[in-house]
Amino acid sequence: MNNIFKNKYFLAITAGALLFASCENDDIPVVEEEPVIDLQAGSANVSNFVAIGNSLTAGYTDGALFILAQENSLPNLLSQKFAMIGGGDFTQPLMNDNVGGLLLGGIQIQEPRLYFNGAAPERVSQTPTTEVTNIQPGPYNNMGVPGSKSFHLIANGYGNVAGVAGGLANPYFARMASNPNASMLEDAAAQNPSFYSLWIGNNDVLGYATTGGAGMNQTGNPDPTTYGPNDITDPGAFAFVYNTILSTLAGNGSQGVVLNIPYVYTIPYFTTVPHNPVPADAATAALVNGGYAPYNAGVQQALGAGLISAEEAAARTVNFVEGQNAVVIEDEYLTDLSALGLPSYRQATADDLPILPSSSFIGTLVNNDPTMINGVTVPLSDQWILTADEVGEVTVATDAYNAIIAQAAGDNGAILIDANALLQQMNDTGLAFDEFMLNGSLVFGNVFSLDGVHPTARGNAFLGNQILMAMDETFGTNFEAAGELFKAADFTTFYPEFLP
Repeated sequence: MNNIFKNKYFLAITAGALLFASCENDDIPVVEEEPVIDLQAGSANVSNFVAIGNSLTAGYTDGALFILAQENSLPNLLSQKFAMIGGGDFTQPLMNDNVGGLLLGGIQIQEPRLYFNGAAPERVSQTPTTEVTNIQPGPYNNMGVPGSKSFHLIANGYGNVAGVAGGLANPYFARMASNPNASMLEDAAAQNPSFYSLWIGNNDVLGYATTGGAGMNQTGNPDPTTYGPNDITDPGAFAFVYNTILSTLAGNGSQGVVLNIPYVYTIPYFTTVPHNPVPADAATAALVNGGYAPYNAGVQQALGAGLISAEEAAARTVNFVEGQNAVVIEDEYLTDLSALGLPSYRQATADDLPILPSSSFIGTLVNNDPTMINGVTVPLSDQWILTADEVGEVTVATDAYNAIIAQAAGDNGAILIDANALLQQMNDTGLAFDEFMLNGSLVFGNVFSLDGVHPTARGNAFLGNQILMAMDETFGTNFEAAGELFKAADFTTFYPEFLP
């Protein structure tokens, strides 16, 4: 009798609890699960993906090529997504270690990578172990070769190890070329890609810019065999080469994506060091101005003789004030007044861009002489600054290249990614990538690695998303709708120091 009573009592409590819970649940909103969307390939054929280009394709970052960086290269990241829609294996010419740098016959010819020491970028202390002569013949799916310009892609022998020491061949291609006389394009095309990526042309202006315009502008000279290593490539030569490359890659009906050329002077290598980094008190400013007084007087004499305009005379006049001051530079674009014994000096303006390495040079002493200060009493030579006129030359060449790339992409049915517009927006206002804001600042801008030129893994992932979304629109894939875009939090902005 007691058990029966207890059971009835238990049932009554249980029923009451369920009734109470039912009433409470009426006030709880029902959360509907997002429907699972299956990833679709659409009309994309990524079964054999081959990427060709320069360091931006290879995965170069933090001033070197190393395994972790290669694993986070733009094409390798894309290949991981492509594997979900029928993509095959993606091979890369991996380095020996995570130190970076190269040896040629046991002698170091490329420096190891940078790491962030908490205050500034610094080279790792380890010695490179990747030996160029230890050839790993390809071809590889990643045909990105650091240092290559557009015309290098069609140059036979660019991977001949015998030419590396003399600068006639590229050490990165030498260790991966299928044979000493192969060209990069031949090795890429031999794989008969179903899908390709092409990002080339940055180095056709970058070397000129990073050396402060020390090279020549070869516009009007269509013969690349006569160029120096830091020259600007003639747009006519670029057009011939680029159309040859793209028509070859697309000639078998393969699909592909191309990226255009950013204005290289918008990267941290040119935007980190201000034009006016020199502090001075009133007394110091007066001393410096006293030293330049004869020069300034000579400028006024040239003005009075009608040799220069009032505008140029004002630009050439050196005047230090209390506070921050612009560096003094040599400018070959000024009127040549050497007949009067006057050098071509002026102070930099906001349109002049000191290069990143100048940060450790400006303010140093010549022969420990406290009166001989680089950038102050000793003007900076051309190699330390990209002047406004040189920026203009880079702009004209880049615009010409990008017009050629756009036309070639349209003629060959390739997707065109406007990397120039993306980088400009990052530099001007920043761009959101999930919960992160991307901008062009060095180290903490999320986009550029410690060398101030090449993307971080996160920067590569951002560009990868632009390609995936463009494929959604062009081929009917659905990477974005299926939730398969890259997530910013999965990628670091720079690598800590570590042993190989």
